[in-house]
Amino acid sequence: MTVVRSTLPEDARRIAGDALQSTLVDLLGLSLIGKQAHWNIVGPRFRSIHLQLDEVVDTARSYSDTVAERAAALGLPPDGRPETIASAYTLPGPKEGWQRDNDVVALMMETLETAIGRLRERIAATEKADPVTQDLLIGITAELEKQRWMFDAENWPRD
Repeated sequence: MTVVRSTLPEDARRIAGDALQSTLVDLLGLSLIGKQAHWNIVGPRFRSIHLQLDEVVDTARSYSDTVAERAAALGLPPDGRPETIASAYTLPGPKEGWQRDNDVVALMMETLETAIGRLRERIAATEKADPVTQDLLIGITAELEKQRWMFDAENWPRD
């Protein structure tokens, strides 16, 4: 059933829709990972990393709404149901229990790097199909790269 009509041809809509749905899953999962780490971090850098995790969560939640609304504008129902996220999410996540500050930084860098790599693939895929979706994905990538940089700076000085 199509409720909202898209201005895109069907092939372009499918490419954009796949990119948007995968991004939605990554962003919703990233927000959950960020909160899980936020609640369970321990160590001497607790406060700074605790606050940085909230920034990641806020970014992921804000962009997930924008991504879902872009999909809806293209006539594609976004799927952010818990069972969809649980079954489709593939980014690295935290272990159970308390997490040392160093481990949280390493986890967030790995998770963000993976998400950024996947976004770059989607940017390439949507270049011709839908430059509007591509532009959205570029903006998300820039913000996640900024967040990754901030975690990387927590590792200074390096051994």
